[in-house]
Amino acid sequence: MENADQQVISQLTRWIEAGEMCWLCTVVKTWGSSPRPVGSLLCCNSKGEIAGSLSGGCIEEDLLEKLQQGKLAREVPEVMIYGVTQAETERLGLPCGGQLDVVIEPLPDQRYLRQFQSIRRHLNKRRCIERAVELATGEMRVEERDRFKHLQFPGERTLIQTYGPRYQLLLMGAGQLAMCLAEMAQALDYHVVVCDPREQMLEQWSVAGAQLTGMMPDDAVREFANDSFTAVITLTHDPRIDDMCLMEALKRDTFFVGSLGSTRTSAKRRERLLQLDLTEEQVDSLHAPVGLPIGSKTPAEIAIAILAQLTALRSEKSEVLAADFREQNREQLVAQ
Repeated sequence: MENADQQVISQLTRWIEAGEMCWLCTVVKTWGSSPRPVGSLLCCNSKGEIAGSLSGGCIEEDLLEKLQQGKLAREVPEVMIYGVTQAETERLGLPCGGQLDVVIEPLPDQRYLRQFQSIRRHLNKRRCIERAVELATGEMRVEERDRFKHLQFPGERTLIQTYGPRYQLLLMGAGQLAMCLAEMAQALDYHVVVCDPREQMLEQWSVAGAQLTGMMPDDAVREFANDSFTAVITLTHDPRIDDMCLMEALKRDTFFVGSLGSTRTSAKRRERLLQLDLTEEQVDSLHAPVGLPIGSKTPAEIAIAILAQLTALRSEKSEVLAADFREQNREQLVAQ
């Protein structure tokens, strides 16, 4: 299942391959309350077909109206600012005080087809790639990157955006809690993989969109949990399944490893894991009992507690990356 960026880049690439005139639109700045974050993408073609979202409605309609009127740039990129006046904010349905700057890039031919094909391949392989565009000329370059970076728009002259892997959730166990987690996690834009070697459990699965596998737990971790954008959570209460998963997951550079169970169950699990081929540091990295302590009892409440914990940790991770970016900019300014 493709995430939002993959859907836009894939559709855009297909249009370019077909020789259609199309445009790529990117949110580069926001002020106040904005419906979509910086880096959000939308593409459209000369037929008025679109993929992606900038605002969830009115800005898209405005772009299509400009397209029909022939007012969209056809040679070099341009910046459109939405929400400058209160009247425009109300007309576009933006939140109070909201403003968006959007870069509109015309792609009239196949000049940059190879670059977009490369971006698509990197996204499909869960690897990061950076695209830089000079607004004055439309010149574009792409380079592979080791990790995700926030969008940059230095001097409002160059758009630099890293496209990176979507967060992924590998759930061990296909029970009711996994169904609640999968449904909520997909709403938060996770790609969800559900593993259960018990065939009868997979047969009763009812949530659309999740990727199912009956692989053995350690094989599933090796197959799907290979980067720092993946969280692994065991849910079966069966040590034969959960421990096999954890033995492999705790050795990997995953974003998060958690396990369901009471405090007593978690303590016993820790003792078992320490007897296996794991270090104390690796076992200490396990989040167990998984989820924030909010008094959750039902499967839906437990799913909320787990996703709240993941959201908090993702936010903390983003702040660290943003701090690194600010420090890099500060060092560059001092050097200049």
